[in-house]
Amino acid sequence: MMDHTKYQKQFFNPPVAKMGWAKKDSVDKAPIWCSVDLRDGNQALVVPMDLDTKLKFFQLLVKIGFKEIEVGFPAASETEFEFLRALIERDMVPDDVTLQVLTQAREHIIRRTFEALKGCKNAIVHVYNSTSLAQREQVFHMDKEQIKQIAVDGAKLLKQLTEEAGEKYRFEYSPESFTGTEPEYALEVCNAVLDVWQPTADRKAIINLPSTVQLSMPHIYANQIEYLSDNLKYRENVVLSLHPHNDRGTGVADAEMGILAGADRIEGTIFGNGERTGNVDVVTLALNMYSQGVDPKLNFNDMLDIVGKYEEYTRMELDPRSPYGGALVFAAFSGSHQDAIAKGMKYREERGLKTWTVPYIPIDPTDIGRNYDGDVIRINSQSGKGGVAFVLEHNFGLRLPKLMREAVSYAVKAESDHEHKELTPDQIFELFIDRFEDINRPYSISEVHFKQHNGIIATVTTQYKGESREVMASGNGRLNAVANALMKYYRLDFNLEVYEEHALEKSSSSRAIAYVGIRNPKTDKLYWGAGVDVDIIRASINALLTAVNNMANSLTA
Repeated sequence: MMDHTKYQKQFFNPPVAKMGWAKKDSVDKAPIWCSVDLRDGNQALVVPMDLDTKLKFFQLLVKIGFKEIEVGFPAASETEFEFLRALIERDMVPDDVTLQVLTQAREHIIRRTFEALKGCKNAIVHVYNSTSLAQREQVFHMDKEQIKQIAVDGAKLLKQLTEEAGEKYRFEYSPESFTGTEPEYALEVCNAVLDVWQPTADRKAIINLPSTVQLSMPHIYANQIEYLSDNLKYRENVVLSLHPHNDRGTGVADAEMGILAGADRIEGTIFGNGERTGNVDVVTLALNMYSQGVDPKLNFNDMLDIVGKYEEYTRMELDPRSPYGGALVFAAFSGSHQDAIAKGMKYREERGLKTWTVPYIPIDPTDIGRNYDGDVIRINSQSGKGGVAFVLEHNFGLRLPKLMREAVSYAVKAESDHEHKELTPDQIFELFIDRFEDINRPYSISEVHFKQHNGIIATVTTQYKGESREVMASGNGRLNAVANALMKYYRLDFNLEVYEEHALEKSSSSRAIAYVGIRNPKTDKLYWGAGVDVDIIRASINALLTAVNNMANSLTA
């Protein structure tokens, strides 16, 4: 039974909330990125990655462009230790990539971490201890001074062991469970750590403020970040980092607002894999910036490959609606959406626009390796005429007359509804050919000759139910003369209302397609046909014949 009364706010507002970040309308530059896929992401898997898989994942992260990668907690297990040693001993770390290792602020763990780092060119040693009220009271049974001393002692040992090793490792401190810590106290602890490290311009310290568990709305987190950013010592020599989790589903919002509030760096995972509901999704965060014209400094131009490798390495499936990476995120099934997208694409093409403003699609799918053919306009029973027309034009070069689009759309939607499935572009094209192109039953025409006399006279050799007959009729044009011949002999009644033609640009030969719409005056219904041939006259006759046969077949159905 649900009982809301047992819950209360566990976060703390800062003593001052200027909210200067709220006056900014967007992030204007990419933060420093640090991937924690191999630590936070790995420890959240049902089956953690083995050594070989972690090495492959590391290479993927380097390829994407991460310059700081947290590779694990080397003192936590032999597997973690061996992974770090493998990266170092196999010389797999590019010179411009820094390895980050995590350690609790406990002496034996810190010393074991430094053993694992021997020979590492560039490293960040990330030390943490929990500072929240709940953990102070319930877990550690310590007061504020005791908790702060743990942080200070850890900071001192990092500095001592680095000097003993003759290295220039950089340092990072996290007041774990920051979101449940009083901001004034978190500031006090962070400043005490900074006093130990004495950061300089050429060796900056990282202060990382994690929303280990999300406890508040994003603007509260941003206020907390702004307060620390404004009051940290050595601020010009401090990289202020965020490590948002996603318990309330607002990890991306926390990160975006936190950057506006003064953060310089983000720790996260690709596609947000992490404990509980996950870490901040770096893909979403980076491509949100990209959609606003900001270079994210990460490369997602082959998203399908990244998704495939992520799913292989983690044994997890990406939700099809996951932003940017999901299989369906660019897909439009709704008729009105499809129509707007198709018109937006045409508008952009006709005007040669370089900026991307297509309705319903925040970024150009081709920028991340997706395509228009199967990713954008998707056809099912909910689709509209604009979407079907777009698929046929974009994939097969068919520019349907405006009035014909509705008839083709109804046929496609009926097929999708009957089969209870989405139709692929090839299936739509096959259905178009089957229902609207070069249909020669019950009526067919094997031969036509024209001569000019008071207009056009057509001599038409036509067949119906095995009987062939030569019929002559006149008209104000070739197609009109053929139509009159069919109506004269077979006593058909229709009006030729629509005729359009164009070259088939996507065809391998110089063929043309013609579209014909005829109206039955008794029912006021339009019937459609298309014809394809190297001879445009023959293509037109085939289109007319198909429309006539569609009308005849509907009347006898």
